Order: sequence, then C-alpha cells, then structure tokens
Amino acid sequence: MNIAFFLKPKEEVEFVYDDFTLRQGLEKMKHHSYTAIPVIGRDGKYITTISEGDFLWFILKDVDEELREMPMQSLEDACIRDVMERGKNPPVPITSTTSDLITRAMEQNFIPVVDDAGSFIGIVTRRSLLRCFAKQIK
Repeated sequence: MNIAFFLKPKEEVEFVYDDFTLRQGLEKMKHHSYTAIPVIGRDGKYITTISEGDFLWFILKDVDEELREMPMQSLEDACIRDVMERGKNPPVPITSTTSDLITRAMEQNFIPVVDDAGSFIGIVTRRSLLRCFAKQIK
C-alpha cells in the first residue's frame, strides 16, 4: 500500500519554523494541545521534531536557582533552533513502505514525510495507520 494513502498533507499539519521564538513554539503547541511538533526551515526542509521536554529542559537550564523563576524574556530571545535536537524523529521518504511506517509508529506518534528533495510534505499519524488496519480486521 502506498504511504500517500495515510499522508496528512503539510497544508493540514501544524508545524513551527526553526527561527520561531520559544514563546511562539510553546503557544502553538498549547493552542493545539500537542506534545510534539515538526520543525522546518524557511526553505521548506524538514529539520526535526521538538517536544514539550525540549522546552522544559531549556527552561530549567535558565531557571534562577535562588529565585526559582525564569525570566519570560528568555522565551522571546531564544529561537527554536537554539533548543532543538537534530535527528530526533527522522523523516521517511514518500517512497517508504507501509512496513517502515509501522516500525516507526511503534516509537513515535507521527512520522514526518519528505519528498525526494528533503522538503517536508506532511505526516503519517499512528492513529491513521491503526484506523486503516482496524477496518481491515473488521
């Protein structure tokens, strides 16, 4: 089965650019109730996925040990690219097999998909895979 069948296209996917501020990234994740979100460059290339944990560890690093508070300005001064971990949640090419998707879906909630040039074209969610196979079982 072609993985394009499972693809949620980029136009329907929430993502952040790597030059967004941390505040912009957190606000987008909060608004959509996401725990992780794809990060792409302004050139449209997929870079990585950033998670709540990435934000948390960055914030904890900047917490004043005595005051136990973080200046909000640091959320506006830092960019997503300052805290992201490259190579996290690597993408699959659109030519991948369904078997590849299933293996990856066991480890992550969504799988980023790129075209032959490495441009982000969408995601395949674990839910869409499970829904398809549940229908086949019935």
